[in-house]
Amino acid sequence: MTLAKRCLAELIGTFWLVLGGCGSAVLAATFTGADLGNGVKFPLGIGFVGVSLAFGLTVLTMAYAIGHISGCHLNPAVSFGLWAGKRFPGSELLPYIVAQVIGATVAAGVIYLIASGKPGFALSGSNPLATNGFDSHSPGGYGLVACFITEVVMTFIFLMIILGATDERAPVGFAPIPIGLGLTLIHLISIPVTNTSVNPARSTGVALFAGSELIAQTWLFWVAPILGAVLAGYLYSAVFSETLTEKRQRVKEVI
Repeated sequence: MTLAKRCLAELIGTFWLVLGGCGSAVLAATFTGADLGNGVKFPLGIGFVGVSLAFGLTVLTMAYAIGHISGCHLNPAVSFGLWAGKRFPGSELLPYIVAQVIGATVAAGVIYLIASGKPGFALSGSNPLATNGFDSHSPGGYGLVACFITEVVMTFIFLMIILGATDERAPVGFAPIPIGLGLTLIHLISIPVTNTSVNPARSTGVALFAGSELIAQTWLFWVAPILGAVLAGYLYSAVFSETLTEKRQRVKEVI
């Protein structure tokens, strides 16, 4: 498969991740139904749990759809982590990342167009368009250090899941399931802290539509996830990768 085709797959996959994940947060998280009286409306929104599941499902579905084409990174941090883990060539990092950011940005634009079709829509609140942030832009008001640690640790664990599930020693054909569920759990843990990024492209795409203050905070959502991913990649490669002797033994046992 040519690099251009693989990058197109990454663009489409990242578009789906942001549209499905951030779109569910913007359009469906707090949706309300019939008026119950006294200004109280029946809650129909999917909330934190629904948004977490939506992000996980986008990765799970795309992993089966394009995993065999591009590897289904959908995330610059994942690309860096796989490179650090000796699973991805460094020469292809830049084109993959460009494709991912474009896909995320187009998806953010689509979400904005849909959301703005509702009367009274405004880019207001701490996290408009499901942006990521710290301090006043953290959903729970968490500070810079707490948010940085959260993003490093969550991305580290995410890459450990990816590297382990896609190891040739792992059961074949099931990798998208633990990866998708892992991302769901990561969101359940960290939405209150940073609104959960673990993905620089996802953070950048929506921030571009939300104003300069949120754009200025995207540095954290590039540095922390990539740091966590690279640490996981190096650790997995150095400690858990199969040695040549172990591989020969495993092949011998299969035969």
